[in-house]
Amino acid sequence: MPFERKRSILVVPPEKRAELEALSKSRTEPAQAVARARIVLAYADGQSVSAIARARQVSRPTVERCVDKALQFGAAVALADLPGRGRRPRMTPADRAWVVDLACRKPKDLGYPEEVWTTRRLARHIRQHCAAAGHRVLARIGRGTVSKLLTEGDVHPHKIRYYLERRDPEFETKMAEVLCVYKRVQLLRAGTGPDLGLVAILSYDEKPGIQALETTAPDLPPVPGVHPTLMRDHEYVRHGTMSLLAGLDLLTGHVHRLMVDRHRSREFVQFLQGIDAFYPEGTTIRMILDNHSAHTSRETRCYLATRPNRFAFTFTPKHGSWLNVVEAFFGKLAKTILRHLRVGSKTELKTRVEQYIDELNAEPVIFRWKYRLDAVADA
Repeated sequence: MPFERKRSILVVPPEKRAELEALSKSRTEPAQAVARARIVLAYADGQSVSAIARARQVSRPTVERCVDKALQFGAAVALADLPGRGRRPRMTPADRAWVVDLACRKPKDLGYPEEVWTTRRLARHIRQHCAAAGHRVLARIGRGTVSKLLTEGDVHPHKIRYYLERRDPEFETKMAEVLCVYKRVQLLRAGTGPDLGLVAILSYDEKPGIQALETTAPDLPPVPGVHPTLMRDHEYVRHGTMSLLAGLDLLTGHVHRLMVDRHRSREFVQFLQGIDAFYPEGTTIRMILDNHSAHTSRETRCYLATRPNRFAFTFTPKHGSWLNVVEAFFGKLAKTILRHLRVGSKTELKTRVEQYIDELNAEPVIFRWKYRLDAVADA
């Protein structure tokens, strides 16, 4: 007696058949999807459930479930599990929200010595306090589950990202003053402002704490096949620190520098005397600088009184050092000459930093400020 199929015939459209055939031959797609694609194609070609089970070395119920899904919902649905399969989740949205809420609180506020959570500490706290909080289902929660819940909630309590709070009530006003100076620089360089010889505009700041470190053993050069990088002993000798006082001329790119042991008012006055001697008489020297006490001290004011109408200071807002262009120069300095620098003394440190700046001044680079300058033009 010939075999009679009890299930309906499965008709696969040509375009869907091409997708299934490509999937059935794939070596990168999930194995379960590949196996189900082969079952669907075999059934559509007229093979029986038993024959497919023998050929694919799977059980009849496995083939029947795949075929029934394809007949009822389509060949594409048969490649994946239907929703609702598996054990029902015991953890409710309220349980998950409670875990995330705990992660958003500091451990020290709950009596722990840590400043930030670890998944191990958070999981232990949850197990100890879940019953009292009405979340008994979390009594056996592990650190892996805690990590998954925090990832789902996009919460990373073990990390800290720093920000800078604006504490200056006149931040916007002072920022506008600085931007106006940069706008003036732009106009001067475009030739639409007054004579360049009548004004000099400097972006000034100090870089303190430049360490004079000396190696205790010779550096070993790279050796092909042995170690590809320069090798250096971990130990070092610290000869102290120096401060770099730098003023970047925004019109010419020239960098004025002064390397000193400290950066008090007397060193700042010494820097002012140097740039006063550098620029010709009659030139107004406008400086953008921060709110360091040395910039407004009595000693500084006494010196400025001896040079009336020579200097004009524009102060950046508190916590607004990013508005000072010279910070970009300091960033470049840290990534080039100061990176991995080793010297035998503070004198050598001073010599090498000054040599680097002298090389920059031989081919000066003009730093240009662009942030919100269009808004200044419209004002």
